[in-house]
Amino acid sequence: MYEECLALRAMTQETGALFIINDHLDLALAVGADGVHIGQDDLPLSTVRELVGPDLLIGVSTHSPAQAQAAVKDGADYIGVGPLFATHTKIDVCDPVGLDYLDYVVKNLKIPFVAIGGIKEHNLAEVIKTGARTVALVTEIVGNPDIPGKIKRLQHIMEM
Repeated sequence: MYEECLALRAMTQETGALFIINDHLDLALAVGADGVHIGQDDLPLSTVRELVGPDLLIGVSTHSPAQAQAAVKDGADYIGVGPLFATHTKIDVCDPVGLDYLDYVVKNLKIPFVAIGGIKEHNLAEVIKTGARTVALVTEIVGNPDIPGKIKRLQHIMEM
């Protein structure tokens, strides 16, 4: 993972893209990532902030209004909102939170967020219509034999 992260860090620096590592604070620090994303069962946000200082971005997965409000109060730079739909990307994922939770975040919080979880080409327009501007799609992209074509179709949906 370390070698892969070094390669990804170099690629993201070349293109000016942010590089955020999920769950692995040690790797994020070791490769000079721009941020780390933590879950509800990882180290507390306040502890992560003490370890990384003010410059590393910290994102927090949230699954409810209470978790989102706590992440904002504790100083998260952004939150993950989901899983919106059923997903099989991770083994230990919670039940889908649905678009109502996304709608709550859009209408009530000012923090940047990423909609995630079970988002596919067939439901992306609904996610965008609810107010998401940043979305994470994993298996929909990497599991497709025509990744460039899939990305073009997804971008078209997002631009509508």
